[in-house]
Amino acid sequence: MAQINLLSREVSELIAAGEVIDRPASVIKELLENAIDAGSSVITVEIKNGGRTYIRVTDNGSGISQEDLPKAFLRHATSKISSKDDLTKILTLGFRGEALASISAVAKVEVLTKLKDEMYGVHYVIEGGEEKLLEQSGCPNGTTFVVRDIFYNVPARLKFLKKDTTEGNNVANLVTKLALSHPEISFKFIRDNKPELITAGDGKLFSAINAVFGREFAASLIPVDSTWNNIRVHGYTVRPLWSKPNRKFQNFFVNGRFVRSNTCSGALEEAYRNAIMVGKFPACVLGIDAAPEIVDVNVHPTKIEVRFSDDKMIYEALYFAVKDALLKDDKPVEMDLERKRHFTDEQLYNVPQKPQGEQLKFTVAEPAQPKTPSALVKTPPQNTLRVVPPVGKPEPKSNPEGEDLFLKSLETEIKPEVPLPTQPPAVQPKAPQPDIPADFEAETEAVIDTKTKQIEEDIKDFKFISEQSFERRTEIVEDSVKEEVKPVVIGELFKTYIVAQAGDEMLLFDKHASHERYIFEKIKDNAKELETQMFLEPIYVLLSYDEFDALSANVETVNKLGFAIEPDVAPNVAVRGVPVILGDENPTEIVTALAKNFIMCKHDPQLEIFDELYHSIACKAAIKANDDSDILELQALVNNVYGNDDIRYCPHGRPVMIKLTKRELEKQFRRIV
Repeated sequence: MAQINLLSREVSELIAAGEVIDRPASVIKELLENAIDAGSSVITVEIKNGGRTYIRVTDNGSGISQEDLPKAFLRHATSKISSKDDLTKILTLGFRGEALASISAVAKVEVLTKLKDEMYGVHYVIEGGEEKLLEQSGCPNGTTFVVRDIFYNVPARLKFLKKDTTEGNNVANLVTKLALSHPEISFKFIRDNKPELITAGDGKLFSAINAVFGREFAASLIPVDSTWNNIRVHGYTVRPLWSKPNRKFQNFFVNGRFVRSNTCSGALEEAYRNAIMVGKFPACVLGIDAAPEIVDVNVHPTKIEVRFSDDKMIYEALYFAVKDALLKDDKPVEMDLERKRHFTDEQLYNVPQKPQGEQLKFTVAEPAQPKTPSALVKTPPQNTLRVVPPVGKPEPKSNPEGEDLFLKSLETEIKPEVPLPTQPPAVQPKAPQPDIPADFEAETEAVIDTKTKQIEEDIKDFKFISEQSFERRTEIVEDSVKEEVKPVVIGELFKTYIVAQAGDEMLLFDKHASHERYIFEKIKDNAKELETQMFLEPIYVLLSYDEFDALSANVETVNKLGFAIEPDVAPNVAVRGVPVILGDENPTEIVTALAKNFIMCKHDPQLEIFDELYHSIACKAAIKANDDSDILELQALVNNVYGNDDIRYCPHGRPVMIKLTKRELEKQFRRIV
């Protein structure tokens, strides 16, 4: 075994600092807790580069005297406890005496502080645990801490810090928690010279919630105030209709300290049992005031977890408080539901209908110009009426037998497309006949004989149509392509399954799965051509900070899917437009789902993430089970799904359609054996 040595002061302080300080948010947590314990009413937090290079925390609290200031940076130096009995009744946020020592061990710290009764304040500088400067200085009442270059002397820890945006979001999340736990204090948070949060400090929890989460979230809450076995539970909890997709909006404060507690979370969700959708979680801002003797806050270095001497008592107090609030104030919400259109007019009404009689249209045919017999033979008229030549022009007296047969066959075969008008056309008055010479008839017959011989030469090889042409042939030619049977929607079962018939088959379609897969395939085929429906006013969606960070880093990817999203004041995003295919869907859930997909797929370089995004869009836009659907809408859906080999399963793997043949059905009824 190696020789045992005592660690140097520098190494031991770095090890101890690693238990308390692991990122800029840890520094700010310790400084804010000290500011709150000092009785401050106004606190300002400013960071730059995520807090990595610059942190400033200013308060108007009691301040620190010149004699005590150097001692405050020694390990295990504190003004909050003095004996072991004080550990059982801790009501302050800080008590370990390790915060300032740990911060000064890994950063450059500068302090300006002044007591209310003193004329001058104190300026103190300490870097890496070594004092650099202690002098009198003019400054306002209270204390200002400036921390620069965190982990400047521990490069191994520095490389484990995340991006500046991520670290800044962790700081913002911390400030919001403390602002909610102390509504009597006005908090101001500034990130990179831009104010992000300002609370009123009027002592009203609802005002703090409105400032932190926004008006929409605050409007979805109902008040909670109940006492059970000397444990008071107060604050606000969400209406079941406005539940969240995760637990990140569950905020519990025990004696003013933000904590993570499975006991509190379990009691809250049990109170919502049978009143909330599966997969949804309640949100809350609840404070628990209990005797300090039954709460042990000294179980975690960062004091984020607590232990109760009687978990069941805390569980029951929170459960009954939330349950009573839901029974008392969660009134039914009247909603004005609009009929959703999931298909275009062209798709919706392009459905086979029962054949109906067509109205006849009547037109008057123009008199045709007379044609010579040779012209009639060379270019037989089609779909035209035979018109008698106008009066006043000579007509051949006789025609060859073949020509008469040809014209008779035309009169038999060719039928007018429309019936003749009931009134005959007006007859032109006869023109005055000129005097005919005596030899005119002989000359005319000579011309006709010449024309007749010419016609016989022209048509001697022509195959005339005869009655034999219309005899049925005994040879039967079968169709090479059998016409596909199209399904006809019969009705709907349980408002979930479409019942259709196709020939001798009964088809059952899951309408949500079918529509989801249809939209999924449509988005995949037209991902680069999705049209965006812009809003008149942007819709602001509240996310958790890690969701905001993930979505902000992938704005261009989301915009390619037809969204118009811009990061707003963290953790809000402004949704200015959504894909047209989403219809009237609320963008809150779909944007939250997109952010979750980016978090889950952040290690995969764009391989599967688009499929996950397409799944989310398709699922939210598709017809839901128990939605009211018109028969035409169902028929249009079946027409788009049936026979499409790409649409066999929904994106989650569930079958879209099942079949039951007539034979199998008759077997069940013992019609056949």
